[in-house]
Amino acid sequence: MIERMRKLDLIALSYDRDALLDVLERTGAAEVKLHAETEGTQPLPEEGGELSTRLTAWEDALSLLTSEAEKYAKEHDKKEFSLPKELTVGYREFFAARQTLSAADAIVEKINTLANEKNAALSEEARLSRAIAAALPYGRARAFSSYADSRHTATKLGLVPSAAWANCKKQLDELSLAAYEAVEGESVLLSVTVHKSVLEETEQILGAAGFVSCPYTGEQTGEELLASLNGEAAAQKTKREEAERALFELSSSVKDLKLYCDVLGFELEKAEQAAKLRGTERTFLLEAFVPAVKENDVKAALDGSGLTVFYEFSDPAKDEFVPTLTKNNKVVENFEAITNMYSPPSAREFDPNTVMSFFYSVFLGFIMADVGYGLLMMLGGGFLYFRNRAKKGGIKSLAGVFAIGGIFAVIWGFLFNSILGMQFLPFTVMPDAQHENWKFVGIDIPSMLIVSMLIGIAQIFAGYLCKFWQECRRGHFWDGVFDGITWAVFSIGMALAVVGLTEKFNLPQLTMAGGIVAVSALAVSVLTAGRHEKFLGKFTKGFGALYGIINYISDVLSYARLYGLMLSGAVIAQIISQYGVQFLTGGNVAFMILGAVLMVVGHLFNLAMSLLGAYIHDARLQYVEFYGRFFEGEGELFAPLGSNRKYVRVM
Repeated sequence: MIERMRKLDLIALSYDRDALLDVLERTGAAEVKLHAETEGTQPLPEEGGELSTRLTAWEDALSLLTSEAEKYAKEHDKKEFSLPKELTVGYREFFAARQTLSAADAIVEKINTLANEKNAALSEEARLSRAIAAALPYGRARAFSSYADSRHTATKLGLVPSAAWANCKKQLDELSLAAYEAVEGESVLLSVTVHKSVLEETEQILGAAGFVSCPYTGEQTGEELLASLNGEAAAQKTKREEAERALFELSSSVKDLKLYCDVLGFELEKAEQAAKLRGTERTFLLEAFVPAVKENDVKAALDGSGLTVFYEFSDPAKDEFVPTLTKNNKVVENFEAITNMYSPPSAREFDPNTVMSFFYSVFLGFIMADVGYGLLMMLGGGFLYFRNRAKKGGIKSLAGVFAIGGIFAVIWGFLFNSILGMQFLPFTVMPDAQHENWKFVGIDIPSMLIVSMLIGIAQIFAGYLCKFWQECRRGHFWDGVFDGITWAVFSIGMALAVVGLTEKFNLPQLTMAGGIVAVSALAVSVLTAGRHEKFLGKFTKGFGALYGIINYISDVLSYARLYGLMLSGAVIAQIISQYGVQFLTGGNVAFMILGAVLMVVGHLFNLAMSLLGAYIHDARLQYVEFYGRFFEGEGELFAPLGSNRKYVRVM
């Protein structure tokens, strides 16, 4: 159900604002709203820019520290290492952390310093690696200063590509007044000394061979140069490893940093509330929404705060936007996320999640329709649900939906006599989805297609009952009757007609009864559709109601997707099991292993793909065919002050 909201109007001294927001945050029951314009007051200046920048820097440092620590632990095989995932603290510890926020600045500064040292070392390692690769061919060179020109000779030291060396060598051998030394490798290290009279000819030969002059000078030999570069690279590697180790050791601060981030996040949230408040020279005014069930808790917190404050509670105005807070049992709570993906319900309509959760589970079970798959859904979903039971929404809700759907999959699996696509009972309650056809208006139609349409009519019928209840809650009884009950009765007539027109049931008398019921309901709908209109509007509205039959039939046919998805999954499961069993019973060890792999991998793949299709198409049926009858949506979820914590749960 949707909790009723009350509006809190409050006025207090300006210097008590921070303390008062702390009080409201501790109740977990007050969402501050934008205050209406009030004579003699003005909006408070926006705040929080500096805090936002600071928080961003902290969260970036936390993310960096976490990733570095996990990477280090993996590279050094520290299997016992783990970072805290969920933190739970008391209010006293949470608020006390505000007094030591400077400690977080010190941690963040140290993280950034170490990260900069590591990155600088990595950059140097990369540079030195390139330098070593470039110097490697000169490893056997003498002191580079020894390759100097004399008064009558010129000396060239450099590299020649190996592919060009043979031709270059031949030309150098033919050159008079020239001597050379060559060390062959990936590139040829070549030292050529020639008389200056043949220098130009020598340079032409070397240029044609792709000769690259040596860039090194000085008294170092090639070996000494490489040793120097390798020493520098080793030093930079040591610096990097020391920084990585220091970051890993600093991971013990992750818990504290998470706490500090949430504390600073709350301080930022409070600062940002200033944009919603109004004030005078010495006071400030605040408006907030509070669930009616929490009104006394908020009163007690304000009265016991010791602050100078005046407040009153009232009901929100009829045209005032109110946030939505749903309160359901543990089962239905999992399905709220499905509705919220479409749109949270409006605070002034009734909560559709209880009704929707039943149909969603029935449809999910119908699509899977297998005892084996249902048990896997129950076990897998239940495991993930309880593993994440401390969290809200997300994987926990999805796991809960699949676990509950698994119960219905087991039920439908018994009715269809299917376990991993194989029959296991001597009888079958439901018709054969793959082969059995029923005659509908003299035409052979798959039996389960007709069943799917009847299921669809049942949900549409429930949708119109929800429409009736929605209007009754608002005091519009006759609107509920004409827009809800009338079409619900039409749905009954349609269901009776479908059963009567299906020869399998052998109840032709229902065709006439269903037709009379449907036509009568349609006539009432046409005559009353324009009851709120004038003149021509009454006619056009009535015509629109008559045209609605086309949309109704189209919506009923949409439920054929239940049959299509169920059939595809069932056929794949049957094929996997047939081949798997044949391999397992073939007597050949290799085929037995193949059969076991096929059964496990094949059914898990089919389960995953079927669940994906079922989740999407089941949701589509709720959003369009069901919610289209009554649901308004466009609500915003209730977000009390202090509910935006990312890392810490405060008890």
